[in-house]
Parts: sequence; structure tokens; C-alpha cells
Amino acid sequence: MALSCSFPWSRPAVAASSDVAERLAALMQAGKAPGLHSLLVSQGGKLVFEHYGQGADERLGVPLGDVVFGPDVLHDLRSVSKSIVGLAYGIALAEGKVPPPDAKLYAQFPEYADLAAQPGRDKLTIHHLLSMTLGLDWDELTIVYGDPRNGETAMEAAPDRYRFILERPIVGEPGEKWTYCGGATALLGRLIAKGTGVALPAYCRRVLFDPMGFGPSEWNVGRDGEPRAASGARLLPRDLVKIGQLMLADGSWNGKSVVPPDWVKRVTTPVVPIRAGRDYGYQWYMGEIAAQRLRWFGGIGWGGQYVFVIPARDLVVVIHCGNYRRSGQEQTAVMLALMNEFVLPSFA
Repeated sequence: MALSCSFPWSRPAVAASSDVAERLAALMQAGKAPGLHSLLVSQGGKLVFEHYGQGADERLGVPLGDVVFGPDVLHDLRSVSKSIVGLAYGIALAEGKVPPPDAKLYAQFPEYADLAAQPGRDKLTIHHLLSMTLGLDWDELTIVYGDPRNGETAMEAAPDRYRFILERPIVGEPGEKWTYCGGATALLGRLIAKGTGVALPAYCRRVLFDPMGFGPSEWNVGRDGEPRAASGARLLPRDLVKIGQLMLADGSWNGKSVVPPDWVKRVTTPVVPIRAGRDYGYQWYMGEIAAQRLRWFGGIGWGGQYVFVIPARDLVVVIHCGNYRRSGQEQTAVMLALMNEFVLPSFA
């Protein structure tokens, strides 16, 4: 089938209707999917569609120039990294290497005993890290990245990122309100490293990536050499699809348990509402696709990075975009167009 040069590679499934690729091409030509780098769909445990485009990309803010995307090209996950860390924490927990959700947070960081002694901090637990309900002063959503007032930007500039997070002022009761916080994931990554004796990227490779046959991966580090747990992972698109397939299989891969099934259930069970139709579990989002009223859970990253798992249709959808300079509303509009006008009508 003929494809335009702006649509370098799209492969429809054998079982899909013959107009699937053209439907996506029409959506793109209508200007509804700017910055689309890749779109992959898995159904029934099989990759049934993949599209790769071409365009400007970056590696956590460092320009990579014009990139021709494909199965062997790594892509930033940005905050989908948080969902990977959430799974790794569950594996480490099953190994007895990290504290359980009900453990006191500051007790895990005796090197910051001065902070632990401050009033109110004894209420914080690992559960509050996992669910981003710490009640600490942190803003990544209304202040743009790069602004020194942005929580993650300030954390990356701090001489000690972990002290910076733990010393944030208490502004609310723990557990009551969701506040998007890359610092929470950074502390989870630190606990994994402390408990296992292995750096976070190496641990994820050993217990998650290698057992699932992943290709190459990368993990960006900060100026201090610490892995950027909240946003630094880079994977091949097909390997991110595998993460979704793993979740559909209750943590099993090729018949072998990789993530404990009770942890898969726990991370994808709503803990706190974000807004109408959107909840947060343990480093994973969940909600409903309004047009179809289908329940989903998944990971979301800045610039248009998504992994959606839709159990009712046995679907996994991975989207990568380069819309890092577009607003959150614009990024969401692209995602909704792709899901509501292409994926859901094409893969019932």
C-alpha cells in the first residue's frame, strides 16, 4: 500500500482491516497528531500494529536532531519511568529488600535524622511515596520545567537531591491529596538501591528487563551522578509494549512470574483521585476513556509518552511523541485523537 513520505513506516496486522494504516494517515494529515514518533498496539498478547515517524527529538532536554524512528531506536519515557520504578519496587519488596508501604518514611533515611525530628514528619510512610500523597510543598504542574521554582528542576539543582525532597515544608495532611511529585519516585529509587545494593538502572535490568528479553536501554543521570528515577528511562517502543502485556498477564511473562500478581493489583488499584475520571494508584494512573467508557491503567510522560492497558479489549497501546514544547492540554488532545479516532475504532 502506498504511504506518504511523512508516514515512513506503518504496519497493519494481518487480522486488521486493510484501511487501518490509511485511517492513521488521514488523522495525521488532518493535523490531529503533530509530533507523533511512534504508535504501537498489542492485542491478545501479540503486536498487531506499529507506526514509526520522523522528527525532532531530545534526550531529557538534550537535542538529538531529526530522528528516523523505528523498532531499534530508543525513546525517552519521561515520567512513564515512574511506573517502571513502581514495578521494580514491588519486586524488591517481594525479595525483602525494601520497606513495606506502612513503614515510616524518615526511619529509612537515618542520615537525615535532623529532618526526622521535625514535627509532623513521623506521619509520613512509604505508602505516601508510592501514591504521591506526601502533603509536602512541591509543584511540577503549574510551574514549567526549567524554572528554578519547579520541584523537579530544583531537585536536580540541589547539592543533595534526597535531603532536598525530605526537607520540603509540610503543607497538608499526608494521604489526603495527590500532588504530582518526581521527588517521591526519586526516594523510591534510592530505597531500591539502598536495599538491594544495586543501582536502580542495573536492578531494573536484572529483575525486569532481562527476564522479559528487552533490547538495549538507558537511564539518564543527574549532575550528581544519581539516576533520574522519575523521568530518566529510555526504552525501545516494543519493550514498553511488553510492560503493558506483563500487566495484562498479572505480572507473568512466558509463564514465569516477574512481578508478583498481588503487586500488579495493588499498583493499579485507585488510592487517591486526581480529578473526575482519573485516579492514582502506586506510580500508575487509571481512569476511563470517555468516548467508550473503557477502564484503563497506564503510565504517562511529558511530551506525549503513554502506555495504556485496556483489559476489556486485551489491548496495550504505546504512544511516543516529541511534543515537549507543547502545553499539557495540547499533548492530551493528540493522545485523545489517537485513542478515540484511531485505536479504539480500529481494534475492537
